[in-house]
Amino acid sequence: MRSETMLRWSIRFYIGVFFLYLFTPLIIMGLATFNDSRFPTVSPWKGFTLKWFSALAEDGAMWHALWISVIVAIGVLVVAVPIGICCALFLSTFQGRGKTFLYSLMMSPLLTPGVIVGISTLIFWKGFSVSGGVMLTVIAQTTFIAAYVMLMVLARLQRFDRTLENAALSLGATQWQTFRRILLPYLKPAIISAAGIAFLQSFENYNTTLFVKGYDTTLTVYIASKVRTGLTPAVNALGLVMISITVILAIVYEIKRRREQQSMSG
Repeated sequence: MRSETMLRWSIRFYIGVFFLYLFTPLIIMGLATFNDSRFPTVSPWKGFTLKWFSALAEDGAMWHALWISVIVAIGVLVVAVPIGICCALFLSTFQGRGKTFLYSLMMSPLLTPGVIVGISTLIFWKGFSVSGGVMLTVIAQTTFIAAYVMLMVLARLQRFDRTLENAALSLGATQWQTFRRILLPYLKPAIISAAGIAFLQSFENYNTTLFVKGYDTTLTVYIASKVRTGLTPAVNALGLVMISITVILAIVYEIKRRREQQSMSG
């Protein structure tokens, strides 16, 4: 009994330390947003202020970089999600001797440093007269983000009962009808999760984007450049706004999920 109690308290202590480690930087960043200091810090505390939100609203370059990041992330979603789904479907049905090799080949972009992906993409597409910019950034990021989508969809496919497809085909359904009415609804949770991961991976990417962005600066590259010229708490204000939006969306999603579970159980 004593060992079980110690194990339970050890787990609670570990979880507490983990969340403390995870959220302490975010809390400090949020507090620094309200500090009347031109440096993003909480010490020394020079008084409460809201002026950094005004500075954020007036920072046109930052908002432009944010907009570029959103455009790139949407472009990556449009390209990477279908590619990842197709790769996962192919690997789940392919039974040849080269399956392990193909899987390793599709996974290789994840193991390649982002710097190498960015430079190689820039050199390759320059031969086709495609210079740096939003389009090339989408292409470069898709090369490895599609692998994330493939992994998540493939994990879902491994639990899929193939007899459902065979039954639908035996009853006269076409391949497209079987995919649309049986397989796609089953894959929907994995596709939504993969799309969210793909969006976030694109939004925060720096190493690859730095080499292919051209004159279209994304938010991560803009913030990195501001580190050299001098950060202001306006960056903290942007981070606080984005974290607040993320938390609100997570709460709304959880409330919706629980209501759906209650309606299904009821």
